[in-house]
Amino acid sequence: MIIRSKAPLRIGLAGGGTDVSPYSDIYGGAILNATISMYAYANIVPRDDNKIIIRLNDKDEVFEYDSVLELPMGDKVDLLKAIYNRIVKKYIHKPLSFELSTYVDAPPGSGLGTSSTLVVAVLGAFAEWLSLPLGEYDLAHLAFEIERIDMAMAGGKQDQYAATFGGFNFMEFYDKDKVIINPLRIKDKVMNELAYNIILYYTQTSRNSSDIIERQQKNVSSKSEKPIEAMHKLKEQSVLMKEALLKGKLDQIGEILNLGWQYKKQMAEGITTTLFEDLYETAIKAGASGGKISGAGGGGFIFFYCPGTTRYNVIKALDKFGGSVQRYEFTKQGLETWTID
Repeated sequence: MIIRSKAPLRIGLAGGGTDVSPYSDIYGGAILNATISMYAYANIVPRDDNKIIIRLNDKDEVFEYDSVLELPMGDKVDLLKAIYNRIVKKYIHKPLSFELSTYVDAPPGSGLGTSSTLVVAVLGAFAEWLSLPLGEYDLAHLAFEIERIDMAMAGGKQDQYAATFGGFNFMEFYDKDKVIINPLRIKDKVMNELAYNIILYYTQTSRNSSDIIERQQKNVSSKSEKPIEAMHKLKEQSVLMKEALLKGKLDQIGEILNLGWQYKKQMAEGITTTLFEDLYETAIKAGASGGKISGAGGGGFIFFYCPGTTRYNVIKALDKFGGSVQRYEFTKQGLETWTID
């Protein structure tokens, strides 16, 4: 028997950062994101030899452990072990023996929500295998707790919910971990035009998002006026983006992205770099009307809105930076799990 799962990565179109505590707890956050045809995959094969094998197929690394109630921390797969430990402690109450293999279509630190999406995919595989009573909200919240509480990893809440629900979603975040997901009914022609016009560009760099997010959290906790006002504006940006998408007013997308990018840079030090500023200026000169870094900032992917037929001029202009344009489509489906007998 093989249990499989896949969960989609995402790009944040507007409101990024307002899902992070303490901002979301104090002021309420709002984000608009969309999942794309890049995935985190997980496979579980049950074993009967009291061993746990964890195989990272994208890194060609294998880890072996004895089957115990709680796996010890201290190596490269601590996040995956934390998933196992939480499931055993909360639901199963006995050791499990299995092989878990994973693969992610984007590298860590790329700004597409890779770690959270992987957690959702692995949780989904365990839920499929063990018939765990987890609805979409339950699974997304459990993924959030494993990352933010069990592993004390700094970050927001949007990635876990995007990977679980899939599609275009307007997300609201409040105190006491209250999250409301509003799926948007985007017309196919709007979705296709958006995918055609948005260039997703990988800079061949990565970053530790936790460092940037911790600075962002400190700015809110210390009541730093400029970063907080920037987050208020980003929250407004998510509403503008929602209206533009639902009404099919795609000519406004670039302008909304550009507005958000100017405010996002004010949230915390390290969000932008000289490379990203050069990329942005080059893309705008070549015909893009706006863009933003995907994720917390500092490295990874950046995307640009290129109206009309300007995408080709923009792609050509970006060649000199040595990165690559990532092919993708927007997707409507979130986490999927299935079993092969």
